[in-house]
Amino acid sequence: MSKVIVVIGAQWGDEGKGKIVDLMAERFDVVARYQGGHNAGHSVQVGERSFVLHLIPSGIVHEGKTCVLGNGMVIDPKAFFQEADRLAEQGISVTPARVLISSRAHLILPYHRALDHTSEERLGNERVGTTLRGIGPAYEDKAGRRGIRVADAVVPEVLRSRIERNLEDANRIIEAYGGQALDAAQVFDEMSPLIERLSPFIADTTLFMNRAVREGRSVLIEGAQATLLDVDHGTYPFVTSSCTTAGGACMGTGLAPQRISGVLGIVRTYTTRVGEGPFPTEMLEAEDELGQLIRERGREYGASTGRPRRCGWFDAFATRYAAEINGFDSVALTKLDVLDALDEVKVCVGYRLAGRELESFPAVSKDLRDVEPVYETLPGWKTSTEGVTELDRLPAKARAYVEFISRQIGVPIGIVSTGPERGQTILVRDSALAGWLGD
Repeated sequence: MSKVIVVIGAQWGDEGKGKIVDLMAERFDVVARYQGGHNAGHSVQVGERSFVLHLIPSGIVHEGKTCVLGNGMVIDPKAFFQEADRLAEQGISVTPARVLISSRAHLILPYHRALDHTSEERLGNERVGTTLRGIGPAYEDKAGRRGIRVADAVVPEVLRSRIERNLEDANRIIEAYGGQALDAAQVFDEMSPLIERLSPFIADTTLFMNRAVREGRSVLIEGAQATLLDVDHGTYPFVTSSCTTAGGACMGTGLAPQRISGVLGIVRTYTTRVGEGPFPTEMLEAEDELGQLIRERGREYGASTGRPRRCGWFDAFATRYAAEINGFDSVALTKLDVLDALDEVKVCVGYRLAGRELESFPAVSKDLRDVEPVYETLPGWKTSTEGVTELDRLPAKARAYVEFISRQIGVPIGIVSTGPERGQTILVRDSALAGWLGD
């Protein structure tokens, strides 16, 4: 019987999904990605080798796995081949036999990147803090029914006409804010050889995915970004432009909801955020030095941009919200070892606004900025947990912290990560996750 497991970040991204997907991928036949573009970054550590992936699913580092870039993604062909060529230099084969790109996925073109810069400039102090890689404008075109899908782009006259049509409007906006207008012929000439090179990878991935499930093959679906950056359920407007939650896995792959066997949430033992937007548990002012310590110990710099991540305490209130939206069956808790140096560890267990305890996660960005986190403080363990592979070998206070988080979010913990490498992992034997992996 086929199993289809969806892996979702429960915070603002960068929770360590790359490692967990890499760890699980060995037990699956197909690894698929369903949303986002090369604004995402998954880091995978295999021994002394490190791989940074932006578009291609983490399963690519395992021989014999088929990787799928689903219809819900937006794809920059130039970025795809830069990544494929870099992986090839590292000894990882990226061929049409291993990687399938949905014919229904949308393309990112040069004018999308220009519009992304323009949009951030227009917003001024209210800017979102995007990666400026054209992801948002590409999704805007998709929703506006003027996007260029991969299937359309392989027909040269269609590609040319749609570039010409879209540039009429795009150039007006770009020039209005001091940018340089793009030439349609130049854009077409830049894209044409890339599309030609892309053609062998293009497939009806919805057909492929459903056939794989019918034939009993196992499928691992990886999300990019995370729940609190979801365009509907995240901290709007400081969000990404796609559906990052478990429901998006169906929309972005073409698999029906009943095909999904389980959902795994990924959470750090603390919280980070990149870019602008409210962050209730951020370590500021008196805690700034502590935030810097966690940033350095956790190597909290963006895999896609290199930007330093904002660091804060674990937010159980927000994570409970994420667990409810996604229906987590199990949680992977990452970077426990980063907290080894702390004397005490705080966990946000609730939000207070204008003197009252909140029952639900705020929809209004201003309210989220104004909330007062309600903390519980636990003792630190001041002992190394790096590389521990058995739950009962954790320091007692570290294990108590793991159990406290599980109770607070209402989801059992299936994995505890104690370092960046595959082997630095605790698999909880009686968890749903162990069942999915056949352990």
